[in-house]
Amino acid sequence: MVALILASAEQVVKAIGDLPRFVGVEEICVEINRLENEADDLYRRAIAGLFEGEQPILEVTKWKEIYELLEGVTDRCEDVANVVETIVLKHA
Repeated sequence: MVALILASAEQVVKAIGDLPRFVGVEEICVEINRLENEADDLYRRAIAGLFEGEQPILEVTKWKEIYELLEGVTDRCEDVANVVETIVLKHA
């Protein structure tokens, strides 16, 4: 999940840097959305894994919260991409 967060953050930096020229920004935003979808899939698999077997409830709760926070980071990157796309559409 952290690798996806890092990749998403790098794409956000790239999108913001390219924003003044409006060149390649849409492709970057598509990549951010793809990474977020991949993070969603990974999140669902990780949560499902928590409930396999007999884990102590405190461990399940702790890891569920951690996974939710990590997945939320990719959601925020996607939010930034959506704002950047809106700017591009309005000013291109």
